[in-house]
Amino acid sequence: MKKIVALLIALVMMISVCACTQNAEPANTDEPVSTTPAQTTEPTAEPTTAEPTAEPANQHFDKLTLEFVPSKDADVIIAGTQNLPELVKAEMAKLGYDIDEVDITVGTSYDATGEAMSAGSIDLGWLPGGTYAVYSKDHEVSVILTATRDGLSNDSTNPADWNGVANKTLPVPENQVGFYRSLIYATPSAYGKELAAKVNAGEELTWDDLSKANWAVLKNSSSAGYIYPTLWLQDHYGKKITDLPNVITLAGYGDAFAQAAAEAVDIVVCYADGRNDYEAAWVLPTGEADPTGKAGMGRTDSIWNELNVIGVTEGIYNDTVAISKASQYYTPEIVAALQDCFINIINTDEGKAIFDVYSHTGYAKATDADYDGARAALKAVSD
Repeated sequence: MKKIVALLIALVMMISVCACTQNAEPANTDEPVSTTPAQTTEPTAEPTTAEPTAEPANQHFDKLTLEFVPSKDADVIIAGTQNLPELVKAEMAKLGYDIDEVDITVGTSYDATGEAMSAGSIDLGWLPGGTYAVYSKDHEVSVILTATRDGLSNDSTNPADWNGVANKTLPVPENQVGFYRSLIYATPSAYGKELAAKVNAGEELTWDDLSKANWAVLKNSSSAGYIYPTLWLQDHYGKKITDLPNVITLAGYGDAFAQAAAEAVDIVVCYADGRNDYEAAWVLPTGEADPTGKAGMGRTDSIWNELNVIGVTEGIYNDTVAISKASQYYTPEIVAALQDCFINIINTDEGKAIFDVYSHTGYAKATDADYDGARAALKAVSD
């Protein structure tokens, strides 16, 4: 009996072992066993659209002040530049700067504009090279642009070649130049006519001829209205404007032409294309004005016949656009934007029409060293 029980127990154990063997996975002896931990597969994320990068906000300013020197009548400059503020605001906005207001003024004199820039009350000024030389001397202002202009059909150093309707000077737009000249003019006064007659006959004027005349000049920071006429006197006679006994100082060229038309003086000085600018006004009745706003001067003969050149100066480096170093805009980044702003504006038809008030046809980036010659000229007339 005991043997039967033992056999039954052994049989049950064998059946259990077989059942376990059938449920187990067979070992795979063909593949190497990996020792790398099993990786967990993450659910695939849905594709997303990247958010666009926000444009940096424009830098904001309340006001930009621009001032022109009175080389033309103030009302003519203001009328000619009336659309400039909106153009400047639009262009500067494209370049990253929002400006609420652009204010344009005309200085009462060349020095008044230079002094206002030195004090920081004017941000940008349109200064002749001579005025820039004065106010850059102590590093108060810095040039950012120099003007280019149309060349002229006449660039003779013989004064008689500039006189008479047959020698009328015309602009040559395809010839862009970086300089201009100052001319010394004899007016239609009785003595002015005597001086013109001598020059047109090929005679050299003497110092005695010139010292007897009544002169009208601009302030001593004006390139064409003082500095270069003084250099002309030094070169030809060894004298300066300060050696002349009869000289009055005027605020601008509009006054000079008015004085000439009234025969109140015998000699005036002005940039070479000045007669072009005042040709229409010269023969208009007083009380009327030409399309640019210049007041009629009441003459009856052409300005080319009545205002005769008696002296021609050396070339003058072109006008500047300069910035006050006390201005909030005086940073490398904003100066670069202002340079691009005015270059872009003058390269449009509307911009060219605006800056025609100054005979500027283009702007180029400039450095202070470009005006070393202007400083040398200023020193020569000051010594």
